Amino acid sequence: MRVLSGIQPSGRLHIGNYFGAMRQHLQLQSKHDCFYFIADFHALTSGPRPSEIAQQTLDVAMDYIALGLDTEKTVFWRQSDVPEVTELTWLLSCVTPVGLLQRCTSYKDKIAQGLSPNHGLFAYPVLQAADILIYKSDLVPVGADQKQHIEITRDIATRFNNVYGEILTIPREYIIESVAIVPGIDGRKMSKSYGNTIGIFESQNDIRKKVMKIVTDSSTVDEPKEPKECNVFTLLKLVASDEELSEWEQRYRSGGMGYGQVKKRLAELLTGYFEPYRQKRRQLEKDINYVRQVLADGAKRAKSEAVKILTEVRRAVGLGAHCG
Repeated sequence: MRVLSGIQPSGRLHIGNYFGAMRQHLQLQSKHDCFYFIADFHALTSGPRPSEIAQQTLDVAMDYIALGLDTEKTVFWRQSDVPEVTELTWLLSCVTPVGLLQRCTSYKDKIAQGLSPNHGLFAYPVLQAADILIYKSDLVPVGADQKQHIEITRDIATRFNNVYGEILTIPREYIIESVAIVPGIDGRKMSKSYGNTIGIFESQNDIRKKVMKIVTDSSTVDEPKEPKECNVFTLLKLVASDEELSEWEQRYRSGGMGYGQVKKRLAELLTGYFEPYRQKRRQLEKDINYVRQVLADGAKRAKSEAVKILTEVRRAVGLGAHCG
């Protein structure tokens, strides 16, 4: 089945991105026909500087490749390199009710966070639908809290098909049940907007410093502690073996353990887990032309698929020299 997902170039990836969903996206490569893109059109809704978006796009590309994206099997490209998606966006806009967009919680949430209420932000779901529909995507991996995005795409596709015929593939959400809620160093969900992240590709020293700042309770060394209520233990579960976790759980509950001890071990495990990926990324930084070529090749493959659907859609709505 064809799987599609996109990621915005909004800054360097952190371990919350990886353990939250990215790792599962990469695992899908072995079983499905995967199409993954860098959503630079979408990123424009927040008004980034031109130089910023260009560099961040390359950063995301290097991150994905370093973390295991299969550049031979998976189609990987920059969204803006396939402009056909913007034409489909307009054609879908003409069957999309304003009321449907007004009900989108993501728009309301972003306005509440202080983003400017521009048209791009408001119409974001239509571009997102075009991203999915132009590649005849069967599955779109999302967390349970993002299910509305796929429901809107299904609604738009169904409305188009009802008017013009069964042209667009109606996608299904692929709910990633095992998505981990990764706490940041302040205890809230790890997020760039909170400034509480631990970067995947940060230096080992920086990772250690951040881990040592993770918020814990005021228990003394001698007091027993509840591991399930500890942010450090929650992060430890992402990288430690079951046997080691069991040992730490016993130490928590027995008392005589300070949080500094488990933080030091967490830092060791995190740096060890990501070190092979950091090495790969350092190699990519020395060969940017290779990264650009991967994106260019992916764009060609994506474009060949996009043109097929757009040609059918144009014919159906009455556009083009063949019509009339």
